[in-house]
Amino acid sequence: MLGLMSPIIHGCVGWLIGQPLTKRRDRVVVTVAALAPDLDGLGLLISEDLYVAWHHRLAHGAAFAVATFVVAALAASAHDDGDTGKKRLPHRLTVGLLALVAFHSHVAMDLVGSGPGWPILYFYPWSTTEWLPSWQWDLASWQNSVFGLATLLLCLGQALPRGRTPVELFSLRADAAVVTTLRRRFLGPTTSGRP
Repeated sequence: MLGLMSPIIHGCVGWLIGQPLTKRRDRVVVTVAALAPDLDGLGLLISEDLYVAWHHRLAHGAAFAVATFVVAALAASAHDDGDTGKKRLPHRLTVGLLALVAFHSHVAMDLVGSGPGWPILYFYPWSTTEWLPSWQWDLASWQNSVFGLATLLLCLGQALPRGRTPVELFSLRADAAVVTTLRRRFLGPTTSGRP
């Protein structure tokens, strides 16, 4: 079952965090920010020892969070189409801040759902202090499974009010088909596609 530690669930949570953004590009940026901490897990492609030594150390901390914020703000669209003239944060700053929240959602989920004995070194390389709560859920716990299922249902549920699902990250055409199907199923046969 998909739990807290699944990249799919990390991405889905990031996508949900990006829902206030009107542009798909910006939602993609926030979603990628939620996945960014797992860059330090790529050592698994070389060896399991490298993975165990560096995962939760290099990219799960403050330095990488700042880098993610900067990259996200730079990658954001220049402005928001939904701008109503109200006083608010500049658009790129808003995207950067949502990316920062998405990044930290990943760290928090790993802290809670990685299983006993897998710490986060948030202030590495300045400090080797480990964040390791005694109440971590086991990776294969029912709590992780329930959280994963609830996250997927919330993502699919966005089809009804917002007219989109995480499928938009890969294909707008496929997403429109998913939205149409979900709306017909739950709102009736006269409802279709995007609003």
